[in-house]
Amino acid sequence: MNKSLVSVILAASVAISFNAQAKEVAVKITKDKTYSTVQENGNLIKISRIQDTSHVIDGSFAKTSRPCPPFCINPLTIDPDVKTVAELEVIKFMETSLYRGDGVLIDARTPSWYKKGTIPGSVNIPFTKFEKDADDIELAEIFESLGAVERDNVNPVLRIVENFGLFDGDLKTEKWDFSDAKELLLWCNGPWCGQSPRAIRGLLQAGYPAEKLYYYRGGMQMWQSLGLTTTMPKDTSVATTETSE
Repeated sequence: MNKSLVSVILAASVAISFNAQAKEVAVKITKDKTYSTVQENGNLIKISRIQDTSHVIDGSFAKTSRPCPPFCINPLTIDPDVKTVAELEVIKFMETSLYRGDGVLIDARTPSWYKKGTIPGSVNIPFTKFEKDADDIELAEIFESLGAVERDNVNPVLRIVENFGLFDGDLKTEKWDFSDAKELLLWCNGPWCGQSPRAIRGLLQAGYPAEKLYYYRGGMQMWQSLGLTTTMPKDTSVATTETSE
């Protein structure tokens, strides 16, 4: 059976099941949206809010004060050309770019944070990976997995023309063609966390187009404070005890 048809049938069956419970929902995402769904490892995960109106967050995300530096409050904008988004935009990204396969939701935290729980649909690519040297093999493998194409022996005349914005020159560098690269929405632990901002700066430094990058500043702090669904990653074999933010 066609893969897309299977996805539609699965989504429809899940929707019927979820809609049967919709009348009982008191805490919605918006007044018109009770829930959303995201695909994760072939499964549909329901994104909704905790219905217990007395529920409070605890642990790391209940803490209000951390030493600064390094845990300083981030500005709203990491770069003028990188769009900052909030929870509804993250959910919209899940429903569109992520669903179509032309977007990636990136948990840019260290693996030790990731293994404690993540936003559904996210893949863990620690910020340190994006800070590697432009010639690093691991960074090249990541870029290729994100749809970028490595360039060899670019004609100098062609590069001059591209620098004028022709032939999608704004999506290309001497080393990489990002024309078909995926849109990336990066997040970490919240407004006090520097991990996703560092990842975004590393991507920009490597030439990844700003127009294909999004920054969810609220991160896990705001996601949990709004009672939105989190999941435990099934594979935590990459998790380490390295120092994290």
